[in-house]
Amino acid sequence: AGYSEAKDLWHNAPVDTLFPRTLAGPGAGPGSAARTWTRIVVAPDAACTPAVLAKGLLATVRPLGCERVLRATYTDATASSVITVGLVFTDADATVQSTLGQGLTSRLGQDVPPSLPGPGTVAARFGAPQRASWWLNAPADLPVVVTAVSGFADGRPVDSPQPADRAMTAGRTDATAQSGLGHEAKNITLRFEQLLRTAVAPPPTDKAGKDDTDGKDGDDAR
Repeated sequence: AGYSEAKDLWHNAPVDTLFPRTLAGPGAGPGSAARTWTRIVVAPDAACTPAVLAKGLLATVRPLGCERVLRATYTDATASSVITVGLVFTDADATVQSTLGQGLTSRLGQDVPPSLPGPGTVAARFGAPQRASWWLNAPADLPVVVTAVSGFADGRPVDSPQPADRAMTAGRTDATAQSGLGHEAKNITLRFEQLLRTAVAPPPTDKAGKDDTDGKDGDDAR
């Protein structure tokens, strides 16, 4: 039931549910440092086209029935990095979805998601040359592909964007790795998967109306 309900989140759920104004990421930075992201721009929902999806991902999801793409850009607490999150809703049935995410990043290679700049914001210069690290995942229990691409807020171009797992490799000394942009790209996708699960299956509450998780797992969106 939750899987079917999730297919309609793109037009049934409020924007602040799908893209919270602020999002906490405990342990999301290098060395398990905490991160807090603030939403700075939201795009209207869009059809699945090359303007909003990387070529390889579009070719992968189009045969499944690509329903709609939602995107928003966030910045970290220091406003030194920016990150565009994409929610790609598909019509894939649960059986297909359960296998879609297996090795998806490695299968697509250098398939970097498009960035979403925000005129008049710290993401004003977040264009294609500024993309530094990215990640994507198709959770088995949701008809969605979650993507994220990160970059520097100062507009510096990056010659060789890196998938998050490579940017997170120990011992790397390049700016993308040391700034934690790989950590942010990978961990924000995990936070959004959790948010979508909560949207279709909110945590139970006791008689006093308190969240039974005691704030341990459900307080990321504020």
